[in-house]
Amino acid sequence: MATVNENYLKLPGSYLFAEIGRRVAAFKEAHPEADIIRLGIGDVTQPLPAVCIDAMHKAVDEMAKAETFRGYGPEQGYDFLIEAIRKANYTDRGIDIEADEIFVSDGSKSDCGNIQEIFGVDNKVAITDPVYPVYLD
Repeated sequence: MATVNENYLKLPGSYLFAEIGRRVAAFKEAHPEADIIRLGIGDVTQPLPAVCIDAMHKAVDEMAKAETFRGYGPEQGYDFLIEAIRKANYTDRGIDIEADEIFVSDGSKSDCGNIQEIFGVDNKVAITDPVYPVYLD
């Protein structure tokens, strides 16, 4: 018979961001005169910079042409992306790192959901403080 990992029972009943949203909405309703300064986690306040917009437009244009269309990327990320990460974040700062030490994923939330699968239930994992709440969950 299949069983559920009992560590899932330790998770909070709702996602932190949803709870923050509920509390802010309740406060705004109770105090409509309040001028709220939002410092919410991940709540952006500025538009994307031009360099990001330009890069996204370029990427869309590449995907619109048969000769430059890529489809799904390699499981561990494109070589050009890994090399750009390696150069800008490591070697340009004097840090020696090999390309195969860089992992390109589809995002931290899915990584957090998946990485726990490789650990035994009796392992201990260190988490920084402060931390993005999803990592702790």
